[in-house]
Amino acid sequence: MAIGLFYGSTTCYTEMAAEKIQNALGGPEIVELHNVKDTSLTEMEHYDILILGISTWDYGELQEDWDAVWNDLDTLKLDGKIVALFGLGDQEGYGEWFLDAMGMLYAKLAMHQVSFIGYWPNQGYQFDTSKALTQDGDYFVGLALDDETQYEQSDTRIEQWTNQLLEELQAISE
Repeated sequence: MAIGLFYGSTTCYTEMAAEKIQNALGGPEIVELHNVKDTSLTEMEHYDILILGISTWDYGELQEDWDAVWNDLDTLKLDGKIVALFGLGDQEGYGEWFLDAMGMLYAKLAMHQVSFIGYWPNQGYQFDTSKALTQDGDYFVGLALDDETQYEQSDTRIEQWTNQLLEELQAISE
């Protein structure tokens, strides 16, 4: 079953994370990459499983490519899709808005009848607040990456998260 991975990337860090996730999950034969700047979001409708990557900019703002297509998310037929999110942010420089864009994407997609997987523990991060936390505050709604202050941890986190996704997908298919 093909997986569609959609991302927006201004400085190429989200794109690099997307490529690492693609490789960790089995390569381009299994995970097809789509930059939202170049691909219509209606392509999401062709996949059963979606992985969406977004970075947070400045004071809790959406990445520019996602911002340009944001309202298109409302018109998509995503009911029944399995969705995993990953986000990039700067927990030290923008600790009051760490990963807010991922939280906003989660809230937008929650209006559809999708099933979320890939929640990620919030331990090991230093931030003030985040819209990307689950209601109990113990988890992020997806993989949390900080390539500004914790770049050296990103590869390990991606490896652990993709293994977690594979386990969750296996449990769903049983």
